[in-house]
Amino acid sequence: MSDDIPTGSSAHIPVAVAAAQIPDSATTRSLALFRHGSLLVKYYAPRGKDLQAPHTRDELYVVAQGHGVFFNGASRRPCAPGDLLFAAAHTAHRFEEFTGDFGVWVMFYGPENGEAGGR
Repeated sequence: MSDDIPTGSSAHIPVAVAAAQIPDSATTRSLALFRHGSLLVKYYAPRGKDLQAPHTRDELYVVAQGHGVFFNGASRRPCAPGDLLFAAAHTAHRFEEFTGDFGVWVMFYGPENGEAGGR
């Protein structure tokens, strides 16, 4: 765990501020922004292709900007700003057909292997 991620009992991070912290040339398109207990908040802005692998913790996404398709390991659904998406620990998932301004808030939480113990 990095010591340079802000922690505390409150946070206010505008989407524009989060998105601006990821340079267009960055190969890592995810940025950790806040931590509180087991909660880790990141901003993720894939470009071209989403190559993420399944994660070891449960995660929630909230689409912040742009549009795309969310593949949850079993089906594909369109997603747009304001949509809430869930990916259980160890579940294959990714974004597809997303616009060039696409970005999501990512919230990792709970224990390793997820709330359901990886089931």
